[in-house]
Amino acid sequence: MLYWAVVFLVIAIIAGVLGFGGIASTAAGIAKILFFIFLVVFLVALATGMARRRGPPI
Repeated sequence: MLYWAVVFLVIAIIAGVLGFGGIASTAAGIAKILFFIFLVVFLVALATGMARRRGPPI
């Protein structure tokens, strides 16, 4: 998912340089949404992994 966020970010930068404002803003918006979804999934996976590593309570 992070890969797709970077792809849309690159598309937004290229479209912005070439003067396609509408396409650039749409691609940048999609990249931003995908990045935040990736961030949430990463944090959930990190918390789940840390909870599983804990041993049984003593």
